Amino acid sequence: MTDLRPRKPKRSSKKLISIAVAVLLVLGGGLYLARGSVRSVLDQITGVEYSGLGSTTINFKVAVGANGEEIARDLVDLGVTKDLSSTLRHIYAANPTFFPGTYRMPTQISSDKAIQILTDPSQIVVNRVTVREGLRLSGTFRALSVGTGISVAEFEGASKNLADFGIPSAAPSLEGYLFPATYDFGPDWTAKQILELMVERTKRQLVADGIAKKDWHKTLTLASIVQMEARKTPDFYKVARVFLNRIAQGMHLQSDATVSYGVNGSTVNTTAAERNDPNGYNTYRYAGLPIGPIAGAGATAIDAAVNPAEGDWLYFCAINLETGETVFSNTYAEHLKAVELWRKWMIANPGWDD
Repeated sequence: MTDLRPRKPKRSSKKLISIAVAVLLVLGGGLYLARGSVRSVLDQITGVEYSGLGSTTINFKVAVGANGEEIARDLVDLGVTKDLSSTLRHIYAANPTFFPGTYRMPTQISSDKAIQILTDPSQIVVNRVTVREGLRLSGTFRALSVGTGISVAEFEGASKNLADFGIPSAAPSLEGYLFPATYDFGPDWTAKQILELMVERTKRQLVADGIAKKDWHKTLTLASIVQMEARKTPDFYKVARVFLNRIAQGMHLQSDATVSYGVNGSTVNTTAAERNDPNGYNTYRYAGLPIGPIAGAGATAIDAAVNPAEGDWLYFCAINLETGETVFSNTYAEHLKAVELWRKWMIANPGWDD
């Protein structure tokens, strides 16, 4: 008997093979994309990776030039990751760029989490300290201590051996050689390392300004006085010119700022006794520049010391201590008129702390 039922068409074997290949490719691609997640899960199942959110935190340092193997070994040794082979395998798979620095990171975390932290520069731990212009050495040490947690005594001790810092032998101390700026210090930096960096920053500024090494000390000394006497930027250059004109004519600088520094005073107004004190910073008693800087001079003050304004001024007087308005005079008679304006301002503003 003949079978009259309709027959199903036979699929081409080639078509079936194509479909099978396509399915395998899709599955294979998905597995490839998920290989990292699959590997992480397997590593945790086999016990070579930590699975929790972490335990106590530590400071982890990545040294400049450290390779993946060195970092992996440190991660395991410090208890951040669990297994050296697994950590290395994850590092090689990620092929990350590690940024040198100190990171605050938890212990007992996965290799992937550790890599994520160490490739994010925003995770670097720093002590940010701003040292403003015009601070004396003692004030700079206090600012550094507050910002880093290192005691003032440690900074004082580290600053004693001046030969360690390569500054001119004429310098009585590091006063004026710690450049005022904002710094980022690592949490493991020592007091000496911090001071060395700040001195090097001063040297770079002097070199950038084209100042010969033999002139470093006198430049910083003059710049520090300008820093303390001037308020407005244009006046920095005029004040520098006044002092240079006075030196050229053999006149004493008569800077109250130097007198105050020499007697460890806290104001720019000085007494007759202070102006007669026989210390090396007293520019009322001695001609020329004092024996060293009296504060940290910024870039503007240093520039003013080597590029002063043109003028014949021999005197200046601030006639408004609030705004910093200053009168520059060529003659003593003109200067006395400015002094009278200052006195009137002081009467009109009792209790003004200058």
